[in-house]
Amino acid sequence: MIHEVLAIRHVHFEDLGSLELVLGERGRPVRYLDVGFARIEAPNPVAPSLMVVLGGPISATDDARYPTLVPLLSMLEKRIAAGLPTLGICLGAQLIARALGARVYRAAQTELGWTPLTLSEAGRLSPLRHLDGAQTSMLHWHGDTFDLPAGATHLASTPACENQAFSWGQHVLALQCHPEIRADRFEPWLIGNAGEIAAEGIDVRELRAETARFGPGLEEAAQRMFAEWLDQVEKKA
Repeated sequence: MIHEVLAIRHVHFEDLGSLELVLGERGRPVRYLDVGFARIEAPNPVAPSLMVVLGGPISATDDARYPTLVPLLSMLEKRIAAGLPTLGICLGAQLIARALGARVYRAAQTELGWTPLTLSEAGRLSPLRHLDGAQTSMLHWHGDTFDLPAGATHLASTPACENQAFSWGQHVLALQCHPEIRADRFEPWLIGNAGEIAAEGIDVRELRAETARFGPGLEEAAQRMFAEWLDQVEKKA
């Protein structure tokens, strides 16, 4: 049974979003560890029932510039080895891939905006079935990508990114995309990433409008996906 949730947050507006609503409905409070405001080494990595590593604008391999990456990677390695429920979103997914021995590297292009997911056969049989591109679009915001780790199950892709989601065993889920986004809390994303949006030549007004259009549907689909995944990992616990 999941009773303690630890979320590692790199940027304040990149939180659990709509997924936190699912945990709240189940009476599972979330404790955030904000990188830079608390020692990343402080929590016992195997104590929380569920650990989530959220997104951020840094590279998952830039250990020299960001010394919090190495201890966070160690936490993930220990949790995965212990068979404990672990979820990674964007940067978190890249770190999970790295913890499993896969290569993380610069993608051929930055993927920023809304594109539906294409699910693999395994993806259609998993909780990600709720995120199928036939049902909802998906927000993407990343410049790096990763190889599929050995032993992982490929779940989803887009034309720009082959490895959008994978599972490893029954307890690890990694999502390169952003199913957690909430349309009514999207403005801080636009303000906090104004430089990158401009550099990519993206019209912030169009991105805002697309999020207003697709966001509410994704919120519902993502909550169904997350609830089903929680049910599965709790049964295995």
